[in-house]
Amino acid sequence: MDTQETQPQRFRPTSSPSFHNITPSLFLSMETSTTKLDLDQIRALKLLGKGATGTVFLVHDSVSDSSPFALKLVDKSSASSLRRAKWETQILRRLSDEPNPFLPRLLATSESSEFFAWAMPYCSGGDLNVLRHRQNDGVFSSSVIKFYLAEILCALDHLHTMGIAYRDLKPENILLQESGHVTLTDFDLSCSLNKPTRPEFYLSDPEPDPTRKTSLRFFRRKKKTKSARVNPITRRRTSFSGGERSNSFVGTDEYISPEVIRGDGHDFAVDWWALGVLTYEMMYGTTPFKGRTKKETFRNVLMKEPEFPGKPSDLTDLIRRLLVKDPTRRLGFGRGAAEIKEHAFFRGVRWDLLTEVLRPPFIPLRDDGESTENVTASGFGVKEYFEKLRTPPLPLPHECCENNPFVDF
Repeated sequence: MDTQETQPQRFRPTSSPSFHNITPSLFLSMETSTTKLDLDQIRALKLLGKGATGTVFLVHDSVSDSSPFALKLVDKSSASSLRRAKWETQILRRLSDEPNPFLPRLLATSESSEFFAWAMPYCSGGDLNVLRHRQNDGVFSSSVIKFYLAEILCALDHLHTMGIAYRDLKPENILLQESGHVTLTDFDLSCSLNKPTRPEFYLSDPEPDPTRKTSLRFFRRKKKTKSARVNPITRRRTSFSGGERSNSFVGTDEYISPEVIRGDGHDFAVDWWALGVLTYEMMYGTTPFKGRTKKETFRNVLMKEPEFPGKPSDLTDLIRRLLVKDPTRRLGFGRGAAEIKEHAFFRGVRWDLLTEVLRPPFIPLRDDGESTENVTASGFGVKEYFEKLRTPPLPLPHECCENNPFVDF
């Protein structure tokens, strides 16, 4: 899933974020236990989005009248989607046991013969991609970039400390909480890299899809793919002395690192490459290696150096050092996030107090959701939603309302 919110969001801009104006923590306590959901009593308030893994709704419990939360639901008729969904909930359970304010937690799960679903806190601010496009010239200021990068870096640091490589960092997967702070989402492409304890190390990765071929054909495809996101394609498992690596081809085209394209095997350094691409996009409004085709994009990633219009700065130096094609020379390879935090661009950031920053750059305005076209007064059942989806439309193509399976919602 690329985002939890597809509707345009309203924000209240604040002054430049302060890293020193401290108040008690803005975050609710993070309970680690999860409960079982009863889908029959869950009412969906609106559809938030659809993605490769499943469909996300804003829902509430009609019996307990709970506060709204996000529900991600997968139709079990897709074995591949179910496998990735189970993997994602495993990651979320681990994150719930070791919570971080910039990472989601698992609230509850539900499974029936037809569906698999899990609940997470709702991020009402949409995603960073939507927010960027609402800015003048479609870019963020340096101070705003510093704020968001600091929180994203802390989230990645926490994941890496747990032995998790994220592998899907992009603006659409960075959600904004009601407080204005970030939350990373979508962990179906993540992999677990166990901490080294012996000369050879092995990868714990999502089980590969047996229906997929193991050879790569990205440079020979003529037919365009529907999505820019690359699904896992596992070539082979290889052990490396001195560090654990994955050989899965995963990610989003413009964010994929050179070592993934080359098939050299990759580790946590792929997240630092993606952080460099993300920072470039936040600064210039476009990714540094985007081509007209997938083939051209991958060639640019392998061969082209990023261009930096304007005067050099600490920010451009940070990006340049993150976008080093040799992962062993990339910033963050040696000492991880600690190495990146020491860069001059982050001068003045109080890392130990980051979660208590009072003024994020943008605060989502409160929205009860009743003003959006996807909301009904009483909500609708998520099971009924999929039943309607499976029902063939009425044979009246000239009457769009009768051809809409959701007309009664």
